Amino acid sequence: MIITLTHQQIKYLCNLSEPLDISIPIGQVRCFNATVYQAKPYKSGDFIGSVKHGAPVNFFDVQLNPHGNGTHTECLGHITKVQESVNDQLKTYHHLASLITIVPTTLENGDQVIDREQLEVLISDNDIPALIIRTLPNEEAKLSKDYSGTNPCYLTGSAMKYIVSLNVKHLLLDLPSVDREVDEGKLKAHHIFWGITKENKVTSRSHCTITELIYVPNDIEDGIYLLNIQIPSMELDAAPSKPVLYRLLEN
Repeated sequence: MIITLTHQQIKYLCNLSEPLDISIPIGQVRCFNATVYQAKPYKSGDFIGSVKHGAPVNFFDVQLNPHGNGTHTECLGHITKVQESVNDQLKTYHHLASLITIVPTTLENGDQVIDREQLEVLISDNDIPALIIRTLPNEEAKLSKDYSGTNPCYLTGSAMKYIVSLNVKHLLLDLPSVDREVDEGKLKAHHIFWGITKENKVTSRSHCTITELIYVPNDIEDGIYLLNIQIPSMELDAAPSKPVLYRLLEN
Protein backbone atom coordinates (compact mmCIF):
# COMPACT_ATOMS: atom_id res chain seq x y z
CA MET A 1 0.00 0.00 0.00
CA ILE A 2 1.33 3.45 -0.98
CA ILE A 3 0.33 6.58 0.97
CA THR A 4 1.20 10.27 0.49
CA LEU A 5 2.50 12.50 3.30
CA THR A 6 3.28 16.22 3.32
CA HIS A 7 5.98 17.91 5.38
CA GLN A 8 7.02 21.54 4.97
CA GLN A 9 5.03 21.66 1.71
CA ILE A 10 6.98 18.71 0.30
CA LYS A 11 4.97 15.64 -0.67
CA TYR A 12 6.38 12.20 0.12
CA LEU A 13 5.36 8.72 -0.90
CA CYS A 14 5.50 5.96 1.69
CA ASN A 15 5.31 2.24 0.93
CA LEU A 16 3.68 0.55 3.92
CA SER A 17 4.65 -2.88 2.60
CA GLU A 18 8.34 -2.23 3.39
CA PRO A 19 8.59 -1.87 7.19
CA LEU A 20 11.88 -1.39 9.04
CA ASP A 21 11.58 -2.93 12.51
CA ILE A 22 13.83 -1.15 15.03
CA SER A 23 12.79 -3.11 18.11
CA ILE A 24 14.68 -5.73 20.10
CA PRO A 25 12.58 -8.79 21.03
CA ILE A 26 11.78 -9.15 24.71
CA GLY A 27 14.30 -11.30 26.57
CA GLN A 28 17.37 -10.72 24.40
CA VAL A 29 18.74 -7.79 26.41
CA ARG A 30 18.68 -6.87 30.10
CA CYS A 31 19.42 -3.81 32.21
CA PHE A 32 19.12 -2.54 35.80
CA ASN A 33 19.45 -6.14 37.03
CA ALA A 34 15.82 -6.63 36.10
CA THR A 35 14.01 -9.90 36.54
CA VAL A 36 15.01 -12.25 33.74
CA TYR A 37 12.33 -12.73 31.09
CA GLN A 38 10.65 -16.14 31.21
CA ALA A 39 7.96 -17.87 29.18
CA LYS A 40 6.94 -21.32 30.35
CA PRO A 41 3.96 -23.64 29.88
CA TYR A 42 1.08 -23.19 32.31
CA LYS A 43 0.67 -26.20 34.60
CA SER A 44 -2.50 -27.38 36.35
CA GLY A 45 -2.73 -30.93 37.58
CA ASP A 46 -1.74 -33.19 34.72
CA PHE A 47 -2.13 -30.40 32.15
CA ILE A 48 1.05 -28.84 30.77
CA GLY A 49 0.34 -26.06 28.27
CA SER A 50 2.72 -27.24 25.59
CA VAL A 51 1.96 -29.09 22.38
CA LYS A 52 5.43 -30.63 22.67
CA HIS A 53 4.32 -32.17 25.98
CA GLY A 54 1.03 -33.50 24.61
CA ALA A 55 -1.34 -30.56 25.05
CA PRO A 56 -3.64 -29.55 22.17
CA VAL A 57 -2.39 -25.93 22.41
CA ASN A 58 0.57 -23.91 23.62
CA PHE A 59 -0.62 -22.01 26.71
CA PHE A 60 2.25 -20.11 28.35
CA ASP A 61 2.75 -17.94 31.42
CA VAL A 62 5.05 -14.96 30.85
CA GLN A 63 7.21 -13.08 33.36
CA LEU A 64 8.79 -9.82 32.20
CA ASN A 65 9.89 -6.36 33.25
CA PRO A 66 9.11 -3.89 30.43
CA HIS A 67 11.89 -1.48 31.43
CA GLY A 68 14.58 -4.13 31.78
CA ASN A 69 13.90 -6.84 29.22
CA GLY A 70 13.81 -5.18 25.79
CA THR A 71 12.44 -2.37 23.67
CA HIS A 72 9.76 -0.52 25.60
CA THR A 73 7.76 2.70 25.46
CA GLU A 74 7.11 4.61 28.67
CA CYS A 75 4.95 7.54 29.71
CA LEU A 76 5.17 10.09 32.52
CA GLY A 77 3.67 7.50 34.87
CA HIS A 78 7.19 6.11 35.10
CA ILE A 79 8.15 8.94 37.48
CA THR A 80 4.87 10.21 38.97
CA LYS A 81 3.02 9.21 42.13
CA VAL A 82 -0.10 8.63 40.07
CA GLN A 83 1.06 5.79 37.84
CA GLU A 84 -0.42 6.95 34.55
CA SER A 85 -0.76 4.24 31.93
CA VAL A 86 1.11 4.35 28.63
CA ASN A 87 -2.00 2.76 27.13
CA ASP A 88 -3.96 5.89 28.11
CA GLN A 89 -1.26 8.42 27.25
CA LEU A 90 -0.18 7.15 23.81
CA LYS A 91 -3.20 7.84 21.61
CA THR A 92 -1.64 8.43 18.17
CA TYR A 93 0.64 5.83 16.66
CA HIS A 94 2.01 7.28 13.42
CA HIS A 95 4.47 10.20 13.43
CA LEU A 96 7.06 11.81 11.22
CA ALA A 97 10.44 11.03 12.77
CA SER A 98 14.00 12.23 12.34
CA LEU A 99 16.76 9.62 12.67
CA ILE A 100 20.20 10.90 13.69
CA THR A 101 23.45 9.11 14.56
CA ILE A 102 25.77 10.32 17.32
CA VAL A 103 29.19 9.37 18.70
CA PRO A 104 28.83 9.97 22.46
CA THR A 105 31.06 12.48 24.23
CA THR A 106 33.25 11.25 27.10
CA LEU A 107 33.25 13.33 30.30
CA GLU A 108 36.20 13.74 32.66
CA ASN A 109 34.74 11.12 34.99
CA GLY A 110 34.62 8.60 32.14
CA ASP A 111 30.85 8.79 31.57
CA GLN A 112 29.66 8.76 27.98
CA VAL A 113 26.91 11.25 27.23
CA ILE A 114 24.93 12.88 24.46
CA ASP A 115 25.16 16.65 24.91
CA ARG A 116 23.31 19.66 23.54
CA GLU A 117 26.09 20.80 21.20
CA GLN A 118 25.99 17.49 19.32
CA LEU A 119 22.23 17.71 18.86
CA GLU A 120 22.37 21.32 17.67
CA VAL A 121 24.68 20.29 14.84
CA LEU A 122 22.49 17.40 13.72
CA ILE A 123 18.92 18.65 14.12
CA SER A 124 17.18 22.02 14.20
CA ASP A 125 13.75 21.27 12.69
CA ASN A 126 11.09 21.85 15.35
CA ASP A 127 8.27 20.56 13.14
CA ILE A 128 9.02 16.84 13.47
CA PRO A 129 7.28 15.21 16.45
CA ALA A 130 9.59 12.21 16.88
CA LEU A 131 13.36 11.98 17.29
CA ILE A 132 15.31 8.73 16.98
CA ILE A 133 18.89 8.63 18.27
CA ARG A 134 21.33 5.91 17.17
CA THR A 135 24.68 5.83 18.99
CA LEU A 136 28.03 4.66 17.68
CA PRO A 137 29.58 2.18 17.69
CA ASN A 138 26.44 0.41 16.50
CA GLU A 139 27.39 -3.23 16.89
CA GLU A 140 24.99 -6.18 16.81
CA ALA A 141 26.06 -6.88 20.41
CA LYS A 142 23.36 -4.35 21.33
CA LEU A 143 20.84 -7.05 20.46
CA SER A 144 21.93 -9.36 23.29
CA LYS A 145 23.70 -7.20 25.86
CA ASP A 146 23.29 -7.13 29.65
CA TYR A 147 23.76 -3.45 30.48
CA SER A 148 23.44 -3.96 34.23
CA GLY A 149 26.26 -2.27 36.13
CA THR A 150 27.98 -0.94 33.00
CA ASN A 151 26.98 2.76 33.34
CA PRO A 152 25.74 3.11 29.74
CA CYS A 153 25.63 6.37 27.79
CA TYR A 154 22.88 8.84 28.76
CA LEU A 155 21.61 12.34 27.94
CA THR A 156 22.77 15.48 29.71
CA GLY A 157 20.14 17.80 31.14
CA SER A 158 21.01 20.47 28.56
CA ALA A 159 20.58 17.94 25.75
CA MET A 160 17.11 17.04 26.98
CA LYS A 161 16.18 20.71 27.34
CA TYR A 162 17.13 21.22 23.69
CA ILE A 163 15.02 18.22 22.64
CA VAL A 164 12.04 19.67 24.50
CA SER A 165 12.66 23.10 22.91
CA LEU A 166 12.26 21.41 19.50
CA ASN A 167 8.82 20.21 20.64
CA VAL A 168 9.79 16.56 20.27
CA LYS A 169 6.87 14.51 21.57
CA HIS A 170 8.28 11.03 21.08
CA LEU A 171 11.93 10.28 21.81
CA LEU A 172 13.47 6.93 20.82
CA LEU A 173 17.04 5.82 21.54
CA ASP A 174 19.19 2.70 21.65
CA LEU A 175 20.14 3.13 25.31
CA PRO A 176 18.65 1.61 28.48
CA SER A 177 17.69 5.05 29.80
CA VAL A 178 17.88 8.76 29.05
CA ASP A 179 19.40 9.10 32.53
CA ARG A 180 22.53 7.77 34.19
CA GLU A 181 22.20 4.18 35.46
CA VAL A 182 22.88 5.31 39.05
CA ASP A 183 21.98 8.94 39.72
CA GLU A 184 20.58 8.85 43.28
CA GLY A 185 17.05 8.69 41.90
CA LYS A 186 17.12 12.19 40.39
CA LEU A 187 16.11 11.09 36.86
CA LYS A 188 16.79 14.62 35.69
CA ALA A 189 16.35 14.00 31.95
CA HIS A 190 13.05 12.19 32.50
CA HIS A 191 11.71 15.11 34.54
CA ILE A 192 12.83 17.64 31.95
CA PHE A 193 11.24 15.67 29.09
CA TRP A 194 7.83 15.57 30.73
CA GLY A 195 8.17 18.93 32.48
CA ILE A 196 7.46 17.31 35.83
CA THR A 197 7.86 19.60 38.85
CA LYS A 198 8.84 18.60 42.38
CA GLU A 199 5.12 18.50 43.14
CA ASN A 200 4.71 15.84 40.42
CA LYS A 201 2.12 17.93 38.59
CA VAL A 202 0.86 16.66 35.24
CA THR A 203 2.01 18.87 32.37
CA SER A 204 1.02 19.73 28.83
CA ARG A 205 3.55 17.10 27.74
CA SER A 206 1.65 14.28 29.40
CA HIS A 207 1.03 12.51 26.07
CA CYS A 208 4.72 12.44 25.18
CA THR A 209 6.65 9.16 25.30
CA ILE A 210 10.18 7.81 25.59
CA THR A 211 11.12 4.56 23.87
CA GLU A 212 14.35 2.92 25.04
CA LEU A 213 16.48 -0.05 24.00
CA ILE A 214 15.76 0.16 20.28
CA TYR A 215 18.23 -1.05 17.65
CA VAL A 216 18.60 0.73 14.30
CA PRO A 217 20.62 -1.39 11.83
CA ASN A 218 23.50 0.35 10.07
CA ASP A 219 21.88 0.04 6.64
CA ILE A 220 19.10 2.43 7.68
CA GLU A 221 20.35 5.89 6.77
CA ASP A 222 19.83 9.05 8.81
CA GLY A 223 16.86 11.08 7.61
CA ILE A 224 13.11 11.56 7.88
CA TYR A 225 10.81 8.54 8.19
CA LEU A 226 7.26 7.64 9.01
CA LEU A 227 7.29 6.04 12.47
CA ASN A 228 4.70 3.63 13.84
CA ILE A 229 4.87 2.92 17.59
CA GLN A 230 3.07 -0.31 18.45
CA ILE A 231 2.28 -1.30 22.04
CA PRO A 232 0.05 -3.90 23.68
CA SER A 233 -2.88 -2.57 25.70
CA MET A 234 -1.18 -2.85 29.09
CA GLU A 235 -2.28 -0.57 31.91
CA LEU A 236 1.25 0.17 33.12
CA ASP A 237 3.64 3.11 33.00
CA ALA A 238 5.55 1.25 30.28
CA ALA A 239 4.92 -1.55 27.84
CA PRO A 240 7.01 -3.67 25.47
CA SER A 241 6.88 -1.99 22.08
CA LYS A 242 7.64 -2.41 18.41
CA PRO A 243 8.65 0.85 16.72
CA VAL A 244 8.62 0.48 12.95
CA LEU A 245 10.00 2.88 10.32
CA TYR A 246 8.92 3.45 6.73
CA ARG A 247 11.10 5.18 4.17
CA LEU A 248 9.79 8.36 2.53
CA LEU A 249 10.37 9.14 -1.12
CA GLU A 250 9.90 12.69 -2.38
CA ASN A 251 6.98 12.80 -4.79
